[in-house]
Amino acid sequence: MKSIATLAALLLLAVPANAQDTIIYRGGPIVTMDGDSPQTVEAVVTKDGRIAYVGDEAGARAAAGADAAIHDLHGATMLPGFVDAHSHFSAMMQMAGGLDLDDPSLPPVTDIPSLQAAIRAFIDARAIPAGGWVVVWQYDNEALPEKRHITRAELDAVAADRKIVVLHRSLHALVANSAALAAAKLTDASQPPPGGMFLRDAQGHLNGALLETAAFVMIGAMPKPDEAHRLAALDVAQQRYFAKGYTHAQDGATMPADLPFMTGAAVRERLKIDLALLPFYAGLDALLADPDIRFGEYRGHVKLQGVKFVLDGSVQARTGYFTRDYKQGSPDGAHPWHGKANLTDEAFLAAARKVNDRGWQIFAHANGDAAIDMAIRTFDALGIRAEDDRRPIVIHSQFQRRDQFAAYKRIGVGPAYFTNHAWYWADVHRTNFPKEIVDFISPMKSAKAAGLIISNHSDFPVTPIDPMFMLWTSMARVSPTGVVSGPDERVDAYTGLQALTTGPAWQIFEEDRKGRIKPGLLADFVILDKNPLTTPVDAIKDIETLETIKEGKSVWRAPGN
Repeated sequence: MKSIATLAALLLLAVPANAQDTIIYRGGPIVTMDGDSPQTVEAVVTKDGRIAYVGDEAGARAAAGADAAIHDLHGATMLPGFVDAHSHFSAMMQMAGGLDLDDPSLPPVTDIPSLQAAIRAFIDARAIPAGGWVVVWQYDNEALPEKRHITRAELDAVAADRKIVVLHRSLHALVANSAALAAAKLTDASQPPPGGMFLRDAQGHLNGALLETAAFVMIGAMPKPDEAHRLAALDVAQQRYFAKGYTHAQDGATMPADLPFMTGAAVRERLKIDLALLPFYAGLDALLADPDIRFGEYRGHVKLQGVKFVLDGSVQARTGYFTRDYKQGSPDGAHPWHGKANLTDEAFLAAARKVNDRGWQIFAHANGDAAIDMAIRTFDALGIRAEDDRRPIVIHSQFQRRDQFAAYKRIGVGPAYFTNHAWYWADVHRTNFPKEIVDFISPMKSAKAAGLIISNHSDFPVTPIDPMFMLWTSMARVSPTGVVSGPDERVDAYTGLQALTTGPAWQIFEEDRKGRIKPGLLADFVILDKNPLTTPVDAIKDIETLETIKEGKSVWRAPGN
């Protein structure tokens, strides 16, 4: 935790403030993202954190005046700052104190023994005492040759006297050892909450794997760091977003216990990035009872955006809800299995009605087509129509069917897609579903043709927060084995960039505030070393961020830039 605080302080000191409020940006391609086709201008003028002029350089100099500062791009490309359509900002804060299996400085985890070794080495390196908690992130059982979850017994063999929790990268499952299960008061006699699963061994004992809502029981038992450590982790987290060109972040499922901290004065004072919170529906009654709650309004750089519902699980974990069966069956081997909803139709409708009646925005996680059907039924029951401009968001919409486009258009749904699935899990999906089903995951091209306003996201920490990699997956749709999932759904670079800028801005009612370079909007920019519109597809993922500017001030620069 001391290292987190030190890093946060150094990051803050490393970013100089602009000496002048009026700045001319020139000297490289400036892609405005304003309109249905690419538009590039010579110069942009910003004043007091807003865009004042967009056009040719002569006009910019006349508009700015003689005393304006010049920001020369030196041939680099400037775009509007990226708008995060869906990730978990608070998870990035929490990861700072745990074992991140994606850390490139660590030996790779290639099987269960190497996973055990990584946990053992982490305990030794951090000198975690007996009784302490060990939290492991970015675990993926499907990436292991054993093709199964690590077990409670195998974690006990690492350190039975520490509480070990291994979080699946989907955040829809975890595996806990015996000490952690005991801390959460879970025994062999325990039953999972509605929508959850406890996996068991052949003797009926808990094997440590907790899925969906059952995982929340363990997460609720895990200790929280104090406010000083959380604020230091917040500084590190927002710098990680800035380092990838994001000027707007999302906390895609703010837990009730975290909401007071995330909306408190200390966070508002520290935040430089805009942060939209999606309070988790489990805390809905408390939100409804609070007369001071305001959705859609910034206080500093943080706002409550809408209420998050989770209708199903993750397809790679075989907990997504489908109208067809998984070929491999359920996570515990049962057949037939098409997943199940985390909420009943009646429970979702009752809660969503309370949200809709308050005028709050509804965000519904739905991966499988049956879960998407459930969202559509509920929106129709609430009488939501596109002309109402309520903009309900279906997060992931991963296995959407073609016939569901018309309902999205009628209701005014914004699909928040997740094209990284094509790289990370399309090969896994093909072990469960036919080619034509997998080829239609995250159907961005067809959705845009159907008149929908789309976005694309990382769902961090499910996949890395890297917009250029996301752009590449939307354009290439290829897996590590070289299989292309739906070549007809590949999009061009401009469409892919719209899903990182204008699309997510619209989905949060901020299309007149961010996502484009246009007079009157926030001076939020990202400067890239190459122009995505002219870079070959195979090189898109290698484009690097040189600088990020929030409201006219540099908040992050690449070393040496």
